[in-house]
Amino acid sequence: MTTPLAPQGLPAHLVGFVGALRKRGIPVGPSETVDAGQVVAVLDLLDRDVLRAGLAAALLRRPTHRPTFDGLFDLWFPAAIGARSVDSDELELPRDAKGELDLDAVRELLANLLIDDSAEASLLASQLVEQLGQYQSANGPSFSAYQTLRDLKPEELLQKILQGLLQRSGAGKDDPDGDVASEVARRTAAQRIADFRTMVETETRRRSAERLGKERVAKYGVPKQADEVDFLRASDAELALLRRSVTTLARLLATRLAARRRRARHGEIDLRKTLRKSMSTGGVPIDLVTRKPRPGRPELVILCDVSGSVAGFSHFTLLLVNALREQFSRVRIFAFIDSADEVTRFFDPNADFAKAMWRIMNEADVIRYDGHSDYGSAFGVFLDKFVGTVTGRTSVLVLGDARNNYRDPNLAAVRALVSVSKHAHWLNPEPRNQWGSGDSAADEYAEVIDMHECRSAKQLTAVVAGLLPI
Repeated sequence: MTTPLAPQGLPAHLVGFVGALRKRGIPVGPSETVDAGQVVAVLDLLDRDVLRAGLAAALLRRPTHRPTFDGLFDLWFPAAIGARSVDSDELELPRDAKGELDLDAVRELLANLLIDDSAEASLLASQLVEQLGQYQSANGPSFSAYQTLRDLKPEELLQKILQGLLQRSGAGKDDPDGDVASEVARRTAAQRIADFRTMVETETRRRSAERLGKERVAKYGVPKQADEVDFLRASDAELALLRRSVTTLARLLATRLAARRRRARHGEIDLRKTLRKSMSTGGVPIDLVTRKPRPGRPELVILCDVSGSVAGFSHFTLLLVNALREQFSRVRIFAFIDSADEVTRFFDPNADFAKAMWRIMNEADVIRYDGHSDYGSAFGVFLDKFVGTVTGRTSVLVLGDARNNYRDPNLAAVRALVSVSKHAHWLNPEPRNQWGSGDSAADEYAEVIDMHECRSAKQLTAVVAGLLPI
């Protein structure tokens, strides 16, 4: 007998879904929960697309929460329970004379469904997960999206799907718009393959949740929010999503900084003048006299490791700081690997950051020897070539994981930077429990300069908000 999806009733099931959203950091309050209940009461529960859209409208406050919401929605409101039955004979998986799955024929069927953009591709994905993705684990039968897609290799169908789309559109070589049509077809084919991969992954999570429990699968199978993704483990798609969120984070930080400046506008109490003024009121300090705050915005110097191991973290942080340029009187950026060079010229307000990072690697003098990170050498070069850059009005930010390949960390150079600057902080994308392990010199540097763990955009935003000088 099949276990009911909501054994304690739909209201309790909805509350459980809301609780799962909260556990993943999505703020959902009582009023949103009540709205969601009203949505469920009026919508057709058999139309999952409408139900998904309605609950998203009621529960979400930011568009960046949508990927996490969709992953949890598919677990709490699955398309089916158990193996999905297929009524159409056309979707029976092709088999050879021995009764084994004919992968070539399956790939042909998949290509035709994707060319037609058929809704039956979802049913095919469920059957393939059942046939190709099932394996025996220590806890019993389980399912693997990787195993399904490994045998199917849908990426190799790109050219076939592309040709089918071009034939359907009627675009030819002599067509003046042929190049445009070809590019549109190529992107459409790539997107449909990506959508099919998503179908397989969704089906795998659904079947796994039935065996392991949806709460357990939600911990590892649902995408993290963009600001919680680990910089050092982020995929290209996750990094792209992070880069799109930079403007929002910068606006948030700028607002916090403006509020701190307003609070500091009146300056500290001038005790001597306050006591003198209180003589007119019998010694009672009714009116406080404050010192004038020092005008001017601080200078910022960034020392950024651009080696491959921390490139994603450095790229995102530079994007964030560049968006905050107007909060500082001057921003100077220095990149390094085993040597250091100023790269401020590559980061004007309208710069293409991908191009800027490419220019750093090809035009800046950041590699002197073998191209492996050498923090000690880079700090030494910085002091030799740019000794006058850091002054008593300068705030210094060092970006890097402090993995020095067992070379001299040159702590004296870092001490010199810290002693001259107004503020000096190091932002490290590695977990704190890994500092000092292997070739990491983070624990040595942390004794000289304030070092902060910044593994995700959420941590980075919190740290930078607290460190921004006024």
